[in-house]
Amino acid sequence: MTAVTKSFGAMSIAELSALIQMRKVDPVEVTEAVLSGIMAYPDKAVFVSLLEERAAAEARAASKRLKEGRSLGLLDGIPIAWKDLFDVEGMPTTAGSKVLKQAPPAARDAAIVDLLKQVGMVAIGRTNMSEFAFSGIGINPHYGTPHNPHGKDAPRIPGGSSSGSAVAVAAGLVPVAMGTDTGGSIRIPAGFNGIVGYKATRGRYRMDGVYPLATSLDSLGPLCRTVQDAVWVDAAMRGLAAPDVARLPAKPLDIVIPTNIVFDGAEPGVVAAFEATIERLAKAGARITRLAFPTFDELPKLMAKYGPMVTAEAFALHREKLSGPDAEAMDHRVVARTRLGEKTSLSDYIAIVENRARMIAETEALIGDRFVAMPSVAHVAPPIEPLEKDDELFFATNGRTLRNTGFGNFLDWCGVSIPCGTGEADMPVGFLLSANADRDEPLLQASMAYEEIIRG
Repeated sequence: MTAVTKSFGAMSIAELSALIQMRKVDPVEVTEAVLSGIMAYPDKAVFVSLLEERAAAEARAASKRLKEGRSLGLLDGIPIAWKDLFDVEGMPTTAGSKVLKQAPPAARDAAIVDLLKQVGMVAIGRTNMSEFAFSGIGINPHYGTPHNPHGKDAPRIPGGSSSGSAVAVAAGLVPVAMGTDTGGSIRIPAGFNGIVGYKATRGRYRMDGVYPLATSLDSLGPLCRTVQDAVWVDAAMRGLAAPDVARLPAKPLDIVIPTNIVFDGAEPGVVAAFEATIERLAKAGARITRLAFPTFDELPKLMAKYGPMVTAEAFALHREKLSGPDAEAMDHRVVARTRLGEKTSLSDYIAIVENRARMIAETEALIGDRFVAMPSVAHVAPPIEPLEKDDELFFATNGRTLRNTGFGNFLDWCGVSIPCGTGEADMPVGFLLSANADRDEPLLQASMAYEEIIRG
């Protein structure tokens, strides 16, 4: 095999796939090196478990296929890490919580895990997360909190809830990891860690075997190095033999930038990185429109009146745990936030659903075929220690962290977070490009075409 100086986990899918398909490296070699890299990595909170035997067997099968000229395609032999919400056959799905450690093992893989196995991807392990996916911060008192690999001055948060998945990619441990997104749990950690995170339109993928948080908001997507990598994984997640997102002649982007809410309290470094990106896009011919989104002003008032949809649905899911001894074993911040959902009555919930449908329709009409641009998060990843010590600071920071991305979940958007520079303490800033529901293909096309300009 040809000598490779760069670690396999630090490569994009496309880069590693080229080496595997050209037989420059063997999937067994790749898998062994990736597992060794994870075990040698000093931060032991990134993964909650490794799938060594399964990974070795899947790598051997990929190696055999390639040697016999039967490659399954671009993803054959590519390692992938799975957030601890996805069922893996023979293991309990613990969802970042100790209360599920004794749960029955999954009888089969989640549908998405199975689909990516069918294209030859190698399941490496399960990544850490916010308990029950209920935080945009990423702190986990049970399995530890993965440290953002860009934090040089102090240990900084990874973002949540797909904390371990984002850090695993950003730290160069794996080329891709799977996340879920209910209020920003893919796009937030992608932004904080300087990688690409794609949140698909809710319902784009099968959800069988994925532990829920709020089914009216839950969606899935990969965390990876490039938009093209996301396109390849997206196709496999939909059961396609090849990607169907076409590369088209790049036409100038038509972008809408909200003028209300999303920049409130934004750090100067974040605003500077975002505006520099907009300037680069404008020079490339992008049409930029700045306007207020009425639904952005309305949503906080709706939540103040009826309560957030996510807490209502999370409470319904975890009601029994919260009324029994399990509550004592859960993160007290998750318990406190989930119990808020008890205040939302059935009539309140129906009012939320009805208002949501109207607000989605109004915003769809406002945006049309344009894309919405804003910072993924209005601040860079803050230090961990103050948030662990001060619950009031934790909840205030969690609300600010989830704010920008949360609009997209409530309004059923799809979105891609792409690195666009750095802010305070040289920490990454994410550029969030979003589109109305089911406009995933145009969004991915545009993101792929303008990724280099966005990155600067």
